[in-house]
Amino acid sequence: MAREIGGVRYEEEYILNSRGMKLFTCRFLPANHEPKALIFLCHGYAAECNTTIKGMGVRLAKQGFGVYGMEYEGHGRSSGLPGYIPSFDDLVTDCSVHYTTISEKKENKKKLKILLGESMGGAVALLLHRKKPTFWDGAVLVAPMCKSPKVRTRRDSPECDRPFLD
Repeated sequence: MAREIGGVRYEEEYILNSRGMKLFTCRFLPANHEPKALIFLCHGYAAECNTTIKGMGVRLAKQGFGVYGMEYEGHGRSSGLPGYIPSFDDLVTDCSVHYTTISEKKENKKKLKILLGESMGGAVALLLHRKKPTFWDGAVLVAPMCKSPKVRTRRDSPECDRPFLD
């Protein structure tokens, strides 16, 4: 299903994971041009695309980014017991497979790939990065639910005076 929301093309579909479970996915794309970079949303516990990340997806797409989300097993419209995550490793693998498939499409191969994780999604984003450390170009963590090692921040960067994503 596709529709336009104020200059943003919104699309949703279901995919099957390796365990045969139906997972809800969505994307927010600039309506009139190619995205300048890809942002992959990792939502928090009990969150879903329609409520938690919809506003963020629309705002980022209006700024020219392609934004992709996925409701984890047991969340939102995806299959599974509500709020139950039988395997965090499987959840991370589901995200990795889906987001990698999007990134490897011909039109996306040369675009920056940024993870954006909020709360539990911060832990998901870090584990996605750990799974493929050279694949991702960056990550934004918002109140991540994790204990992480020292991470180099934008403020630590020698290019601090330059805008992050032009």
